[in-house]
Amino acid sequence: MRTTGRAKPHPHDDAPDTAAAFERLAALPQGPQRTALRDELVRAWLPMAERIAGRFRGRGEAYEDLCQVAALGLVKAVDGYDPVRGHAFEAYAVPTVTGEIKRHFRDHLWTLHVPRRVQDLRNRVRRATKELAQTTPGRSPTVAEIAAWAQLTESEVRTGMEALDCFSALSLDAEVTGSDGFRLGDGLGGPDPGYDVVVDRVTVMPCLHRLPEREQTILYLRFFHGMTQQGIADRLGVSQMHVSRLLTRCCAQLREEVLTPEETATREETATREDVLTRAR
Repeated sequence: MRTTGRAKPHPHDDAPDTAAAFERLAALPQGPQRTALRDELVRAWLPMAERIAGRFRGRGEAYEDLCQVAALGLVKAVDGYDPVRGHAFEAYAVPTVTGEIKRHFRDHLWTLHVPRRVQDLRNRVRRATKELAQTTPGRSPTVAEIAAWAQLTESEVRTGMEALDCFSALSLDAEVTGSDGFRLGDGLGGPDPGYDVVVDRVTVMPCLHRLPEREQTILYLRFFHGMTQQGIADRLGVSQMHVSRLLTRCCAQLREEVLTPEETATREETATREDVLTRAR
């Protein structure tokens, strides 16, 4: 909705003269007529919102989505504008739409959640680095130079520089630069089963010491030296069947002492289920 004969020219061609329309909107009660005028004002100022959205191109968000966010900010500006204050609508709408787009970036596009203060430091450091790069050809500006330029402490500059890489993240399947097919995920550690072995050994050690010396020897030869039952029987001068019975009895005793009643019941239930399946075959 454009009118001729502006009292004061607007700085942009996409800023229509809607002062009279906003005054009518403020005087109208809630109803179809007010809704229609509100929608007309939003449509009239949409080109301005799209122009503001264009400033944020190339930052990881599609232009169409930015226009949607800008349109939402425009609707909020139309609803919140009060012509009685005497300010032009554009002066109120531009920061409202811009703030809505910045909020969208802050809340939806950061891969890592960063506090608002750190995001502001990042933006100031990035802007200062870009401006200083024109005065320090051949090298990057130092932390001290950035701090002096942006009026920040060196600690704040380092915090902002750390946040420069938080806006987006690489996939774990991405290859490391200069490597021969080495992916980022290949450098991640995993559960170490050795810790469980240490815990089990420390837990069972007092129980082993309470066994008779002959049973300790049989367990040591079987599980630490890998000897067969027949080899153990020949070494101790007993039958292989006797060694088998002693092993079974010792293992059952250790299991009963080490495991909790719940773990024992679970293992017995599992063993019973396996026996049933074996007989069913």
